[in-house]
Amino acid sequence: MTYARLTIEDDTSILPRMPSWVTSARTEAPEDVAFLSGAALSHLDLVLTREDVPQTLLRERLALRAAEACVALSGRPERAGELRDAAAFLQPGDQAGPAGEVYLSWRRAVEHPVSIKGLHRALPVASPDQIAAWLDAGKGSPVPRAAAVLQTVLEERPRDHMSALLFSDAALAQALGWDPLVPLLAGGLNPRDLRKTGEELRLACCRAVTTSAVEATGLAADLTRRATRLRAVRPKLRAKGAREAVTLFLTRDAVAPSALASLNSDRAARRFCDRLVELGAVRELTGRDTFRLYGM
Repeated sequence: MTYARLTIEDDTSILPRMPSWVTSARTEAPEDVAFLSGAALSHLDLVLTREDVPQTLLRERLALRAAEACVALSGRPERAGELRDAAAFLQPGDQAGPAGEVYLSWRRAVEHPVSIKGLHRALPVASPDQIAAWLDAGKGSPVPRAAAVLQTVLEERPRDHMSALLFSDAALAQALGWDPLVPLLAGGLNPRDLRKTGEELRLACCRAVTTSAVEATGLAADLTRRATRLRAVRPKLRAKGAREAVTLFLTRDAVAPSALASLNSDRAARRFCDRLVELGAVRELTGRDTFRLYGM
């Protein structure tokens, strides 16, 4: 079987797909599983350097996916829609609730470069010294390093899946030189994987990274197309403050009209959002008549 050779520079208007020999492979041999995870990460690494990809938005969307997975692991019923609501309509002094706090933690984690201080701010359940010790538990190449961090945290806190997954993704990002981190492991591991140790856990992490990197690449391509469309219609938007509002859509997973302060009034903001929907530049995400959220 032959494959068309694809490079990241082939067409700057189209984001290259993950090679089919990565996406279609079905293998159980440890060395092959590890190789595929490296290939998937290498391709994703190229995608993360593309200027046409809305990188901040991509990380926010992956943070939502990671938060949804962590909430499900805790046995709670909230899914993406409820998590978006918890963040978008949070008022000063309000509590986001357990599920909302999980989402806010992941959002904070993807907003800044990976650092002990930043991770502590994102998830202050452990001291900076403890976080540093956990991250130092991982050695070697990126995925084995992340797996070691995951196992270390779970051994100390067996029920704290959120911390284990966030810090393992941070270790993976550190090893790959990604700043901020890109959530991959949280969305790719299942409850049975989290009970594994040693080599079995490393292989589970390799499989999770491959699956998540493929999905992240596809998501990046979709968001890039949508961002291109939004930028194309921007000249048609005559509202004062439209440029600032468009920038918000290019960086946020979900936007409430009330967040569009540059448009001066809630009514103007709602009309602006509806206009973007008419132009095919954004979507309404909730299906509700009130308390709507919009995003690409």
